[in-house]
Amino acid sequence: MLVAGARFGARLRLQPEAVRRLHRNYSQDHGGTESLKKTVLYEFHRNNGARMVEFAGWSMPVQYKESHISSHLHTRQHCSLFDVSHMLQSKVMGKDRVKFMESLIVGDIAELKDNQGTLSLFTNEKGGIKDDLIVTRTSDEYLYIVSNAGCADKDSAHMKERLAEFRAAGNDADLEFLEAGLIALQGPSAAQVLQEGVSDDLQKLPFMWSAMMTVFGVPGCRVTRCGYTGEDGVEISVPIERTVELAESLLKNSEVKLAGLGSRDSLRLEAGLCLYGNDIDETTTPVEATLLWTIGKRRRAAADFPGAGIILRQIKEKTKRKRVGLMSAGPPVRQHTPILNLDGKVIGEVTSGCPSPCLKQNIAMGYVDTEYSKPGTPIKVEVRKKIVDATVSKMPFVPSKYYTVK
Repeated sequence: MLVAGARFGARLRLQPEAVRRLHRNYSQDHGGTESLKKTVLYEFHRNNGARMVEFAGWSMPVQYKESHISSHLHTRQHCSLFDVSHMLQSKVMGKDRVKFMESLIVGDIAELKDNQGTLSLFTNEKGGIKDDLIVTRTSDEYLYIVSNAGCADKDSAHMKERLAEFRAAGNDADLEFLEAGLIALQGPSAAQVLQEGVSDDLQKLPFMWSAMMTVFGVPGCRVTRCGYTGEDGVEISVPIERTVELAESLLKNSEVKLAGLGSRDSLRLEAGLCLYGNDIDETTTPVEATLLWTIGKRRRAAADFPGAGIILRQIKEKTKRKRVGLMSAGPPVRQHTPILNLDGKVIGEVTSGCPSPCLKQNIAMGYVDTEYSKPGTPIKVEVRKKIVDATVSKMPFVPSKYYTVK
């Protein structure tokens, strides 16, 4: 697999268009970083040879000394360390914290057990997705929330505005935005690496569960079994002043290598995971995005989340379009590539696409008219004004390996 991956990577590096495609969402940081925000690991990245780019207003590493393909495959076979400190971390406190959060999102937070989390969605009154986020119901009388960096200003303003209304109505809730580092350790050996630095038994921490612990001598870390790669792994919220220390401790293990936004993007696409702003936004609903599973049964019955009327009607009547996976031949497809039926009629558009380092095939996701959404359906895509064969595919493209307690 590694040898084949190396050959595939060499071909990719020799194709300037493919490289431009890989970095399409990022603009290079040539030192003019005064206006960009920097995570606590900024200098750490530079010292480790990172290529820094602008992403969502932050200066972030897109790649280190090794190729994007090597980094991607290392994550699938060993484990990689990602800086995700640009994400928005917040706490919701107060006796009505669950009620407050459920007034903003589609998830059933009340049904969560202590220290269990779930992926959920902020929705608007038209049923559109304002952002995706993870909400954890901690045992310490607060909700711990992680949402996207690109939506941080929008999310924080939305939460503060809604909180003021909520409290004015006599409810008890409060909101705190955290100043903390956030790093993700992802890959099949991630738990083995982390176990060497914690006293807690990680076999008792399944996917989407969280615990406070001391990690490699750093107290006050929240470790959550989750990630954005389809692999087993964790995200660690760490006191900001000790984030570099913890990253350096993890890198002492030869299993661990640094990884950037380039491999993070191709890993999440192989895992069939959405990127906000590409695959979901305020014009797409959970039904169209095939994220219906994020809406709890109790929430559907109560119909008390933003946009419930439109979303529930779409569930009943079915929606006109649907997010699907695609596999294609020839040159890789990119965002905004038209999707056609066999008669040449435009039936949708690609939202994300890349060559899969693991499958050695082009993969993508996008939206198509619902009648064409069944896996196995032959379709066409228009790449560089040429019509290319493609097939609707199940997702994830690469099987997920999330850890569940047996």
